[in-house]
Amino acid sequence: MAARVPTLVAAVAPVVVGTAAGAREASFRPLPFVVALVAALLIQIGTNYANDLFDFLKGADTPERAGPTRVTARGLVTPGQMRRAVTLTFGLAVLAGLYLVWVGGWPILVIGLLSVACGLLYTAGPWPLAYLGLGDLFVFIFFGVVAVTGSAYLQAGRLSVLALAASVPVGLLVTNILVINNLRDIPTDRAAGKRTLAVRLGDRVTRMQYVLSLVVAYAAPLVLWLSGLAGPAALLTWLSLPLAWRLGRAVLGGLAGPALNPVLKRTGQLHLLYSLLLAGGLLW
Repeated sequence: MAARVPTLVAAVAPVVVGTAAGAREASFRPLPFVVALVAALLIQIGTNYANDLFDFLKGADTPERAGPTRVTARGLVTPGQMRRAVTLTFGLAVLAGLYLVWVGGWPILVIGLLSVACGLLYTAGPWPLAYLGLGDLFVFIFFGVVAVTGSAYLQAGRLSVLALAASVPVGLLVTNILVINNLRDIPTDRAAGKRTLAVRLGDRVTRMQYVLSLVVAYAAPLVLWLSGLAGPAALLTWLSLPLAWRLGRAVLGGLAGPALNPVLKRTGQLHLLYSLLLAGGLLW
């Protein structure tokens, strides 16, 4: 429950897209792909564990919370047990990262250390990113730009413009998972002093943020094609437009509280589907 399995697509999708972008410009390297996928999943799980722990310690998770169960707040595990889980999971991520550093050198070392540090600092420390309204930016950068370009670098051995461009729609759609989560939690986050971007912007603007991210994400493949970075197969992503349309209408329709939980789940599904189609389009 604490690992939040439905959210793990946030780790899988950018690695798949980045690998496809790198393999388009070089030969596919299966072992770096698999290890990068494992490391990304461990960092995501470790971040979820840390959020579960530190949101409880800071009083952000209460019985009034509208989202799925947080295990530390419910007393299903003790804070000490969760601390050990955080340490173990990030430790395993570092071990996996040692191989990736051997493959990719110091740029991968920097990416790995920053990813682990920000995974902890998202809700921990005196200035947690989520509580300062920086969570959306963190997710866009690390689960979008960094994850996609880093995965491409492991395949091609260089930073490519294609990978950087492809990271934008992936980052926007993964950020939308957080947008829905924070939109749902505005009342309890505000009461706990957790000043997420959704709390700062308010309900209406947060809903517009979600839809704007959808619009830019679906315009991006057309730009990739017209700019010559990718072929017309990048437009395969548009096959997921019906789901995006339904989600956009649901968000603008005013759903709130627990009613947003299915939207959260389907936003994750959209992120994965879009990313798989984009990866396929880049490899075609």
